[in-house]
Amino acid sequence: MGHLDHAAYGWLTPALSYVMASIGAALGLRCTVRALAATGASRRNWLLTAASAIGTGIWTMHFVAMLGFEVNGTEIHYNVPLTVLSLLVAMLVVGAGVFAVGYGKDRGRSLVLGGLTTGLGVASMHYLGMAALRLHGDVSYDPLTVGLSVAIAVVAATAALWAALNIKSPVAVAVASLVMGAAVSSMHYTGMMAVAVSVSPSDAALPGATAMQFIFPLAVGLGSYLFITAAFVALSPTADERAASASAAQHLGEHTVPAH
Repeated sequence: MGHLDHAAYGWLTPALSYVMASIGAALGLRCTVRALAATGASRRNWLLTAASAIGTGIWTMHFVAMLGFEVNGTEIHYNVPLTVLSLLVAMLVVGAGVFAVGYGKDRGRSLVLGGLTTGLGVASMHYLGMAALRLHGDVSYDPLTVGLSVAIAVVAATAALWAALNIKSPVAVAVASLVMGAAVSSMHYTGMMAVAVSVSPSDAALPGATAMQFIFPLAVGLGSYLFITAAFVALSPTADERAASASAAQHLGEHTVPAH
């Protein structure tokens, strides 16, 4: 069995991956809160932004953490199409869960459906990303630990969506985001504890791309997207702010004396 190192660079990759998961969760929760206060196309657009933020944050968290993953006796490459597919799955399935909450009539049923869908999406992204690994050897999983990681993903997603439905203040959302980031990170490392690798030493070239050739540039790009989106959300007025502005403008118009 090959020795697995989940933090080859020390605390750098776990800490950075946690930060990315928390940022994605914070953006997703803020956008969902905005969506629930909006109607029509505005609600849809906020939910789409929420899904992309959460999906991107989860994917970036996973692969930043994977930058610190090493197996003694073999290089590690990644299948590019499968890696990109894992990102699309994260966004699509998380989007389905977010839209279930955003448009559901029965809040309780929508929360359960959205949490289950989103949690399974997080788990699917993780294990699809793991399926993209290319190394000299065979990868196997402990079923019980895999099941535990999926359960953590579902509970974490349900808690995050509950927070989006019930928590409105920025401070409370920030706290919920930190908890969500910790839950997503816990799911990832629980899933990684299920992994065992039987190394078969070989001089043959591995297919796919190395982490630095593909994963690192993509993670940097997606991280930049999260920061740009964070700036957009921070500068965009809330529904209450828009209503107050409209009321102030109307009040001013009513008290303006016409020129003669």
